[in-house]
Amino acid sequence: MTHLQQRPIVGILEWFRPGEYKEVTKAIRDFQNLGITHLRTGISWADWYVEGTPEWYDWLFEELSKHVEILPCILYTPPSIGEAPRTSAPPKDLKAYADFIDVIISRYGNYFEWVELWNEPNNSVEYDFTMDFSWYKFSKMIDMAAYWAKQRGKKTVLGGMSPIDPNWLQMMAERDTLTHIDAIGIHGFPDVFDQQWNGWKEKIDAVKKVLKRFDLNKELWISEVGFSTWQHDEVKQYEEFKNVLQTEADRVYWYSLNDLAAKNATVGGFHLDEREYHFGLKKPDGSKKLLYKLLEKYGLDAIFTHDYISKSYKINSEEKYVLITGGAGFIGTNLAKRFLSEGKKVMIYDSLAREGVEQNLKELKKQYDTQLLVQIADIREELVLRQCVLNAEAVFHFSAQVAVTTSIENPLDDFQVNLKGTFNVLEAIRTSPHQPPLFFTSTNKVYGNLDGVTIEETQTRYLPKDERILNSGIGESRSLDFHSPYGCSKGSADQYILDYSRSYGLKTVVFRMSCIYGPHQFGTEDQGWVAHFLISALEDRPICIYGNGKQVRDILFVEDLVDAFLLAYAKLDKTAGQVFNIGGGTDNTTSLLEILKIIKTKTGKDMSISFDDWRTGDQYYYVSDISKFSTVTGWKPRFDIDSGIQTLMEWLCDTRDLTLEDNPTHPKALAL
Repeated sequence: MTHLQQRPIVGILEWFRPGEYKEVTKAIRDFQNLGITHLRTGISWADWYVEGTPEWYDWLFEELSKHVEILPCILYTPPSIGEAPRTSAPPKDLKAYADFIDVIISRYGNYFEWVELWNEPNNSVEYDFTMDFSWYKFSKMIDMAAYWAKQRGKKTVLGGMSPIDPNWLQMMAERDTLTHIDAIGIHGFPDVFDQQWNGWKEKIDAVKKVLKRFDLNKELWISEVGFSTWQHDEVKQYEEFKNVLQTEADRVYWYSLNDLAAKNATVGGFHLDEREYHFGLKKPDGSKKLLYKLLEKYGLDAIFTHDYISKSYKINSEEKYVLITGGAGFIGTNLAKRFLSEGKKVMIYDSLAREGVEQNLKELKKQYDTQLLVQIADIREELVLRQCVLNAEAVFHFSAQVAVTTSIENPLDDFQVNLKGTFNVLEAIRTSPHQPPLFFTSTNKVYGNLDGVTIEETQTRYLPKDERILNSGIGESRSLDFHSPYGCSKGSADQYILDYSRSYGLKTVVFRMSCIYGPHQFGTEDQGWVAHFLISALEDRPICIYGNGKQVRDILFVEDLVDAFLLAYAKLDKTAGQVFNIGGGTDNTTSLLEILKIIKTKTGKDMSISFDDWRTGDQYYYVSDISKFSTVTGWKPRFDIDSGIQTLMEWLCDTRDLTLEDNPTHPKALAL
């Protein structure tokens, strides 16, 4: 079956524990975002007898049924009536399972059409049936439950086989257990739990062969399928999702919406298998993985159209290329375009974690397809990264978690991406045969809040009282003072890179950057504030200022930054092992209030502006002393603030299809 043929009905598998009202409400919003209308969820027979659980299921069925078609999977025996004192044991009285299904149908039958019976017993802890509980007894239990569910007007699904076992299915058919079954469920976890995976066709054909042998006309459902991103491979999760949609299954339930929270045990126990905690489309902090973002933004029907997403686990290119990690981002895209326009080969290494950057990648691929190598991968995928470094003539390392606010909310992710990720890059370079030069974008946040710099306040900005700082800016000799997890991770990475130059002789250059702005920037409140202000103004969105708006930065147009990178590369004999402060310098300073005034003049927009508390690590005044880099390379910014803002505005208007009336200073409007 190709993706052009009719695909299976697609649902989500998500288990909810009694009392998880907030989790259910959030999940419903996610189902709506993803366009999901079918849900497979568990009903615990054991929990039913806990005080308050029936009332929980009353709420759950009613709430879910407003938004999705529910497939209840009924399992887990109360220990008091089981063959063994555990929920995975079968009931002593086989009819008791059918009786409980009757209870559920009587109470909630109006909310569902199908009911899934207990999964195939196997050697896992979850289904640790006692030794004296024979296959015959299991077959009898399922047959009685299926018969009674059919009498009550419900369609039945035989719980999933995991691993897929046609011999077991044949035994069930021989015992006439499948007579009252309407759909056969199977499970599959390619390259996770199913290590010897030969593809869905082989598995499904084996099941269909059994059904044909016994002349059984049943639907075939993949009732549980997923891929764990425990090694940060979100592209593989996306690929396996596409693969299962191309099967001949009638229905598919993807496991799962959310990663399992660390506070919860897996089937086997707490943290015994790390893979079990990473099957979700979203991480425990709510951040979205690649597959979620693609489904949310483009929909299920477009899932096969993302041909810009590619990944190779072994790089076969004979030709040298420039490797840009975070290459689909704002700075990476602009640097890549410069190299590509000069005829160089470029590899973009990016996880597409930042919202909107896939647009940059699609544009690059459309314009420079034959010169461009695309590697959608996480910076934490060490083996993949090492492959990509092997044939790189230079490495520009921009991959990062970029927001102070996000680092405070999720310091572990910030640490892993910014510090561990940079360490991975360094080690990949150090252990490579040719050790390509490394160029790294650090941050002015390594200097902290600039304690000791006395500030005075004017009507629109803060200014330092120290004449040297006022006239020259902050130099590289300034003491480091890491503030916020973001400052710590980027600052530590900064120091690792400098030390690898000293300790191992790597050719590295560190840029401690001020505020960069320009085309291909998807600015937010947390990062890229110049673009964020301009986008908000053009699209009539309100703007929130954190602090009083008088904080000052030297802003640098991205083309000037690209010039600096190329000069640092060309003059590596002078720049290697060095750190440079890079920004617009004293000639390109502005406060937030002042930039808003410029934007208002250029757009002709009246902006809705509000104010909120200062944010952690926000400096009242930061301006780069760019003299060290200028002396070494002869570089200086070409764009002043006015021309830079104008260029960015024109790009935003063109790419967002804004009308001339929305932008009276656009060149086309001025020509009228």
